[in-house]
Amino acid sequence: MTDFWPAHGSKTMPWKSSGRPPREDRDFTEVVVSLPPQISDLWYSPSRETIVALEEAAVGVASLDVTASSRMAAISGFLLRSEAVSSSKIEHVNANREDYARAMVGLKASANARSMVAAADAVQAMINAAGHTGEILLKDLLAAHHTLMKDDPVDGPHAGKVRDVQNWIGGSDYSPRGAIHVPPPPELVPDLMADLMVFCNRKDIPIMAQAAIAHAQFESIHPFTDGNGRIGRALIGAISRRRGLTKNTVTPIASAMVANVDMYFSLVNNYRTGDVDPFVLYLAQSALHASDAARESVSALDALPAQWVEMAKPRKGSADEKIIPWLLERPVFEAHSAAYAAGVAEKSVYGALERLTEAGVISLVGTSQRHRAWAATEVLDEVDRLNKRLAENAPAAAK
Repeated sequence: MTDFWPAHGSKTMPWKSSGRPPREDRDFTEVVVSLPPQISDLWYSPSRETIVALEEAAVGVASLDVTASSRMAAISGFLLRSEAVSSSKIEHVNANREDYARAMVGLKASANARSMVAAADAVQAMINAAGHTGEILLKDLLAAHHTLMKDDPVDGPHAGKVRDVQNWIGGSDYSPRGAIHVPPPPELVPDLMADLMVFCNRKDIPIMAQAAIAHAQFESIHPFTDGNGRIGRALIGAISRRRGLTKNTVTPIASAMVANVDMYFSLVNNYRTGDVDPFVLYLAQSALHASDAARESVSALDALPAQWVEMAKPRKGSADEKIIPWLLERPVFEAHSAAYAAGVAEKSVYGALERLTEAGVISLVGTSQRHRAWAATEVLDEVDRLNKRLAENAPAAAK
């Protein structure tokens, strides 16, 4: 083991652009690729400031997980949506509330909205797998990537597969000319990923430090043709679950990252020079900040059922009354689900849904007669309020 973190190496390789690129790309004949080091047995020594931040982050994340246990299904669902929505926003994948709500119940929606739902499913799958097996396994990352990318019109054929082509970040669409980062060539990716999986499954590193380094190393390898950012950020939550730091929830760290994406990308890039401690510190601070802000959201969500009762004034024992507390768990739903929750026939639930809509508790998001859906928009809007709090109150080190 060693107590320093090596910088990435590099290698110059020939390059030939395909298709019909501009002259500048036709003249681009060599590319310098990055060669990440093997890290499976490296030792990381955090600075004193980072040690404190790591301890505070672990306490904050664990505390949020305990806070969520009283309404586990509702709160874990909210935090999962927050993480998936924010992680998608980092990749410039966004959709409005109604569009996203329609995608959540499988109604016609934009490609971006469907991608955000797929991101939530991918995050959940990776975290569940880590909790179930107690390991971070490549097959689980591949399965999550397949979930995320299978419906993508361009990269769908590559879903769930380690890339067999050279990729790059930034620069030209036709070549790595001017790229911010050119990951290792595809023939090196399998060994680098095997090495990363060994690192992810160690137990002798502080949990959030392990998650930070694993994420930065994953982004350096960039093992997929697309979707690397979202799967790489899901790896943070998966390591927290594998190590037992969380049992019920995912910490919405991506929501904190959205507050300053430039800072996040800059520190990931600096990791490649061997500057590992600043990114670990950043992730620890982001985790603590996200946990604190999310607890405010938990309190806000806990207060909603009483507010809805006051707004709707449902008759005791009515379908309206039975649906209200269920809305935290299922903020977007169709009539048959509401009927099941209320214990009534589907044809009998529409009256309750109309009354709750008129009271402002829920809103119609799928308006065709055959494909109607409703949403408790206050639950969905809390994701945006969480992101706003994180942006307004970001710690100094993350600004």
